[in-house]
Amino acid sequence: MKKVLAVLADGFEELEAISPIDVLRRAGASVTLAALKMYDGLKVRGSHDIYVQCDSLLSDVAKDHFDAIFFPGGMPGATNLASSPEVKDLILNTYKRGDLVCAICASPAYVLAPLGILDGKKVTCYPGCESVAPNVKFGNYRAVRDANVITSAGPGTALEFGLLIAETLFGKQVSEKLSGGMICK
Repeated sequence: MKKVLAVLADGFEELEAISPIDVLRRAGASVTLAALKMYDGLKVRGSHDIYVQCDSLLSDVAKDHFDAIFFPGGMPGATNLASSPEVKDLILNTYKRGDLVCAICASPAYVLAPLGILDGKKVTCYPGCESVAPNVKFGNYRAVRDANVITSAGPGTALEFGLLIAETLFGKQVSEKLSGGMICK
């Protein structure tokens, strides 16, 4: 079974978290929702005041092996993630192992770019966030994979983001079946 870790920080974008989690669970992944820090008993508040109950604290699962990790954007969710040394260590360790590091919306620019893992890759982010990472050449993609990094542009691309992660973990046939069943095309 493939294991995926979704890291949620206060102010995360709800669509960018829930859509990929749903897609990946439909694909057969075991998805763990980790709160960056203790909030209201592991309930994390989204940027539109929707609360999501996490499974654990990031500190309790950060040393576990995951086939993929992903970070939703949203504000101040992305800046909260970016300020965490624990998130930085998780990303770098996952990337160095060759497992998937995935981010959507503001998180590619705010969270991944400062770590140097986007350098020279085909990547995207939410329009306007490019200025945060002037050394990265962001492209006009909805969702894109380059090596073991997957990035996506924003809330409207969250299903595509989840499907691309699923395709990478489970194969094109699984992703296409999910896409058809959810009437994505």
